[in-house]
Amino acid sequence: MEKREDGRDWAYRVDPYGFERPEDFDYASYEAFFSRYLVVLTRRAIKWSKLLKGNNSVQKSLKVKRYIRKGIPNEHRALIWMIVSGAQANMEQNPGYYHRLLEGEKNDKLVEAIKTDMNRTFPDNVKFRKTADPCLQHTLYNVLVAYGHHNKAVGYCQGMNFIAGYLILITKNEEESFWLLDALIGRILPDYYSPAMLGLKTDQEVLGELVKMKVPAVAELMERHGVMWTLVVSRWFICLFIDILPVETVLRIWDSLFYEGSKIIFRVALTLIKQHQAFILEATNFPDICDKFKQITKGTFVTECHSFMQKIFTDPGSLSMATINKLRETCREKVLSQG
Repeated sequence: MEKREDGRDWAYRVDPYGFERPEDFDYASYEAFFSRYLVVLTRRAIKWSKLLKGNNSVQKSLKVKRYIRKGIPNEHRALIWMIVSGAQANMEQNPGYYHRLLEGEKNDKLVEAIKTDMNRTFPDNVKFRKTADPCLQHTLYNVLVAYGHHNKAVGYCQGMNFIAGYLILITKNEEESFWLLDALIGRILPDYYSPAMLGLKTDQEVLGELVKMKVPAVAELMERHGVMWTLVVSRWFICLFIDILPVETVLRIWDSLFYEGSKIIFRVALTLIKQHQAFILEATNFPDICDKFKQITKGTFVTECHSFMQKIFTDPGSLSMATINKLRETCREKVLSQG
């Protein structure tokens, strides 16, 4: 096996999902974290096995919600995401639909846009390389083309390729990835990917309002320097933290996102901001603020996914869907009037 100068073999430089670890990856602190996390994973795996009892279904309940917040073991992740998001029911109610989309007439412009993004999707993941066998680019292309023809109002927009890519890595199943993408774009993330991106712009404003309520000093800093929220958080929303937070942390966030909906994104964003409030407030100008927002998504706080997930449910305090929907109404009006 190929060795590097530091003696680490190739397999060790690639994480379990196929992502190459960066040159400056801190192996020592990651190993310290992972040896602790492994204990948690083992304990959760036993609990999940008892919950599922060889039976491939769960009913939504407080217990299941609690279990999901503590993380779904990877071997059950695809199944649980499919059930709790409603994707499983949709797939069963529409047998053969996905394959009919792939066999039907194609919109050339849509196909071209998707093809253009193929090589830009996870260049750091060995499974998406043209040389990989099987090469997941082909699967990704199919899922995105089918989805673009299924949801013509959205078609295809950048960001969807990363989300579909993650779904494929977890489900290892093309059709399931399609239905999970539909659950996210069609139901969980209201109007994020339509050409006008009204839902996305609205939710960035909603975050701004929540920060005013919960971390007012940061909101005041942003306002004083004229930094719009979209400049620092748009990728958090569009890519659902892919390429922003560590893979394992993103998957833990998605566990709850599929069950509890879009308010999870706000919980994560507020936790990142609240936890690093003092650090952000050191910023003295516009580029400085933007740089601080890049920094707060790195380091042990976000790598330690188990304690991070506990924090997102305590740090921001209460955050109901009713509050978010109320804010969405006023923020949507604001965005439309600026339009």
